Amino acid sequence: MKSDLKLYRSLPRRNSTARSAVTIGNFDGVHLGHQAILHRVNEVARQQDLSSCVMTFTPHPRAFFAQRGQRPELIPTQISGLRDKVEALHQCGIEQIYLARFNQAMADMSAATFIDEILVQGLNTGWLLVGEDFRYGHKRAGDIEMLREAGRRHGFSVETLHDVADADGRRISSSEVRTALAVGQLERARALLGKPFHISGHVIHGQKLGRDIGYPTLNVRVPEHCAARSGVYVVRVHGLTGQALSGIASLGVRPTVIDQGRLLLEVHLLDQRLDAYGKLARIEFLEFVRDEEKFPDLITMIAAIDNDAQRARDYFASNGL
Repeated sequence: MKSDLKLYRSLPRRNSTARSAVTIGNFDGVHLGHQAILHRVNEVARQQDLSSCVMTFTPHPRAFFAQRGQRPELIPTQISGLRDKVEALHQCGIEQIYLARFNQAMADMSAATFIDEILVQGLNTGWLLVGEDFRYGHKRAGDIEMLREAGRRHGFSVETLHDVADADGRRISSSEVRTALAVGQLERARALLGKPFHISGHVIHGQKLGRDIGYPTLNVRVPEHCAARSGVYVVRVHGLTGQALSGIASLGVRPTVIDQGRLLLEVHLLDQRLDAYGKLARIEFLEFVRDEEKFPDLITMIAAIDNDAQRARDYFASNGL
């Protein structure tokens, strides 16, 4: 049974002085490689009577430096939004999350200050797990040996973890997941994630154009820089009723006054109508159907949506869903 999750946005941790088994990373997607790390953290936490703790960042450090350098093309795409990342970490048994704001102060922090103020004073680290190439502090000056030396002084141990590989010997990484999603390879993404790719969010009001043509949609805003390819997908929707609902969804930019060009996920439920405004939905992506298209007229667009809906029905029928 999972314990209650404690989420901290600043240090020292309020209402907790427990020593921690800590790991540090972005954990975008919480893929199988991440899950191996989290399993080890939980294992040591149980053995040494520590609290399992993840330190992660918002925004992604690479996104911060890209924005600071006015190089938006270098901002990495996101596999999961913050809500989904936190939920996935909790599902993996993590008890505490320190959500560190990656800003100029964090970028300027020396390696020694990172150790003293965050690991020692802030998280009361008793055991630390990081990748073999982990670097930290201003200009990435801190290394593993510096951590081990600090651990000898402050009473925490440091363990490094080798990369986790798939059945073909390829490294499992967030970059690999992003690459699969960018080209619509959902099965490859699923194999790396250990679960279907999904997006969650609250259902919002749209322009109701779909309702006027017989295809009402549930509209969900998508995390900025979403890694998934824009286009049409077969999906299942969770969280609105007691069972998963079948649907067809379109992911793309909707340059309306309301959405100001943001990505929007529009989901049409097959043979089902719900009043779902304000509810939290989790949309599971099952199959990529086609890229977004611009249609010359309404009749052509409706015909294409008819084909999409039939493609979804065929998928669910052939897969017994």
